[in-house]
Amino acid sequence: MPPDLSSLHGGSLLLAWQLKDKHVLIVGGGDVASGRIESVLVADARISLVAPRAGLHPLTQWFIDNAPDRITYHDRVFAGPQDLELGGGVDMVLTAIDDVETSREICALCRARRIPVNVADIPPSCDFYFGSQIRSGPLQVMISTNGRSPKLANIIRRRIEQCIPEYAGEAIEKVGELRTKLKERAPGVGGEVGKRRMRWMVDVCSSWDMEELALLDDKMMARLLDEGWEKNQVPKLEDVGGPSKKSASHATGQSSPLLPTALGFVAGAACTALLLLARRS
Repeated sequence: MPPDLSSLHGGSLLLAWQLKDKHVLIVGGGDVASGRIESVLVADARISLVAPRAGLHPLTQWFIDNAPDRITYHDRVFAGPQDLELGGGVDMVLTAIDDVETSREICALCRARRIPVNVADIPPSCDFYFGSQIRSGPLQVMISTNGRSPKLANIIRRRIEQCIPEYAGEAIEKVGELRTKLKERAPGVGGEVGKRRMRWMVDVCSSWDMEELALLDDKMMARLLDEGWEKNQVPKLEDVGGPSKKSASHATGQSSPLLPTALGFVAGAACTALLLLARRS
């Protein structure tokens, strides 16, 4: 059934922006800026930070002191258009300062140069929003209110975070390793092999619990591929050298009443990601 066209408005295009080795300019060094720095470091980008030392948040100072190879610090205020050429030019600009006029000036300079920009607390000057984020290893979940209520986004984030098992990130790491090993064993882009790989990985994610996936090691992965992929089936955890399901639950911690919902949510997201990755590979 097609969607109701009247409901298709008022949102944002949610993307996982790949910033690895890109250059990001951050203007400001306070509390908000420290959060921006952390988010950009997670994305493996290079940072040029422009902010007077006198106003630095302790966490911002900690990042400067402990990541000198990833952050180039300039102890001053924004100097004008030349700051957009730092390090040979920037790919993104984030501002988190109290000076509204300077923030708007930076936004105008960026848009004239087609550089994506986010100006904290001024939604019309943002080409994108940060939202409230949950991160556990490779798992990232963003809750966005499209600039309308950051506080509510934070409240919703905390409620969702309580439902995600602590081992979800580890499970996703292990599924990623298994998928890499499978592609080495059965290489090829598209075609029947690619479709079969996709179906088998989806079956594994659907058949095994999240805590079971988190227990996978190299030997178990090898047996899973031998006994599962090669025979076109999905064996149980104990069939590939893992503990029984009851023991697995004790190994990863007791389940809460909310876990089945959370596990279904995260497993569904993981399977969807696998489906998309399979189509791309």
